[in-house]
Amino acid sequence: MMRFIVRSAVFVLWVVLVESAVIEDDPVKNTSENAVFCRFYDPSCAKTNDNSSDCFSTRNCYDDPQVDPDHELFCYTVWQNDTEHDSYVIKNQGCITNHAGTQDHCGERTECIDESTDKNHMFCCCTGDNCNKHFRWVPTVKVTSPPSVPAPQQVSSQFYLPLYSAVPVLVLLVIGLAGAYIYRQKKSAHFNSLSQSEESPITPPSPSFIHRPVQLIEIKARGRFGAVWKGTLGEDKVAVKIFPLQDKQSWFAEQEIYNLPQMSHENVLKFIGVDKRGDGLQLEFWLITAFHEQGSLCDYLKLNTVSLDDLCRISLGIVNGLTHLHTEIPCLRGSGIKPAIAHRDFKSKNVLIRADNTACIGDFGLALQFKPNEIVGDTHGQVGTRRYMAPEVLEGAINFSRDAFLRIDMYACGLVLWEIASRCCDVGTVSQYKLPFEAEASQHPTLEEISDLVVNRKVRPELKEVWRKHEALSILCETIEECWDHDAEARLSASCVLERLLIVKSIITSMDAINEEDETRLLTHEALNNTINSQLTQPMVPHIIMQTLNHTSDQ
Repeated sequence: MMRFIVRSAVFVLWVVLVESAVIEDDPVKNTSENAVFCRFYDPSCAKTNDNSSDCFSTRNCYDDPQVDPDHELFCYTVWQNDTEHDSYVIKNQGCITNHAGTQDHCGERTECIDESTDKNHMFCCCTGDNCNKHFRWVPTVKVTSPPSVPAPQQVSSQFYLPLYSAVPVLVLLVIGLAGAYIYRQKKSAHFNSLSQSEESPITPPSPSFIHRPVQLIEIKARGRFGAVWKGTLGEDKVAVKIFPLQDKQSWFAEQEIYNLPQMSHENVLKFIGVDKRGDGLQLEFWLITAFHEQGSLCDYLKLNTVSLDDLCRISLGIVNGLTHLHTEIPCLRGSGIKPAIAHRDFKSKNVLIRADNTACIGDFGLALQFKPNEIVGDTHGQVGTRRYMAPEVLEGAINFSRDAFLRIDMYACGLVLWEIASRCCDVGTVSQYKLPFEAEASQHPTLEEISDLVVNRKVRPELKEVWRKHEALSILCETIEECWDHDAEARLSASCVLERLLIVKSIITSMDAINEEDETRLLTHEALNNTINSQLTQPMVPHIIMQTLNHTSDQ
């Protein structure tokens, strides 16, 4: 086998060498077979010979010993026009060699024609035997007018083509920059107008506090943008959220939400006003709201369990507040339009519990409003608390539309409802309170850890089997699962969740009524048995016995 391969290789090599040798032995021009005959004119002959016709001859160009047989030859004529006498004078005729392709244009012509203009001496060349015997000058329009323009136009179009392509892009870029500049100017003007109105002596920041100063009592919590204090305003207890100087914009943003038309609602934290304290670098910005002693829902669930009635009351308050935030309310009785609002940091720590165990929503520092016929401004999508972030927020794949931001709130709402259900003492055993994903992740999870759980592995907090078997909590479990669905568009709206919770409440109410009837029936039956037993155990009264005997004797 190896010998066959070697022999084949040797044979192929021999064929290649033979073919290359044949090619090398075949010259471009064979002087024995090729011949180019041209008309020759001898200028020196014309000077000595009166008969000029004797100076013309036809010869084979390759007969000249100085001609390289490997070069291509053409015929040529040089003459001079005499415009005064309408004649011409031949200066030279013969063969011309095509050195290195310098005369390639001669091979394209079979007639000897000069098309140039404004020349004293004419020159033409051509290919073919005796093609230079007849020659002429034809200054065509092609050279002088329109055809003289195409060559520069081609170069010009090639040069300007990138520029022409870039013009639309530059125009769009300028328009975009101008739009961004105008938007920032308006935003800056709005911010400055707020700042000036706050600093103006004519309209103080919180005129109601000038004669009723707020007294701070104790600090209750510290958050992202500042600290929350318990304070007093006259005889009323208030909560004071204090923003440092560097978080002035957050102070403006939150009070802007509170001051929107028709924002007041029973399940939204009551806003009282704003104030400023200190000066210079020590300047502080205060936001005053109603104070609730039981604190946030997170703090409340750590210390307390909830009954089914409490679960319904707190959940309905939360979802009712979210429905109010998410709903756009038209003008009513002269008030302006209330836009739809996305909270963007919804969690149990931003839900407050009143003394009657109803809930209200607060902390609107990251809230985003969607005014009619206005697009969402430049905003950062990945904000909020990590363990409450929806999958699309963790992936950074948010569709910057109103509905997309509202669905992010509903994902967090599902987690908050799960927190409440986990502390219900009427169904199954109650476990220790835990934040969402505290059992599945570390106490302070990183963004990557939460993203792996929620996005990649699609893990959610556990819904106990005993909840799913309960007549009312089974509906709540389905609602929670539809709130935290991985597909944002499949999540329930706040109004739909509100309807579901009303059904849960009606079931729990009917269950309570049945239980009360059963208890009443048992108590009545037990009381009747006790009465009968007590009568049987008592001795018969004597006068009752005598009446019985008298009745018998009469008979």
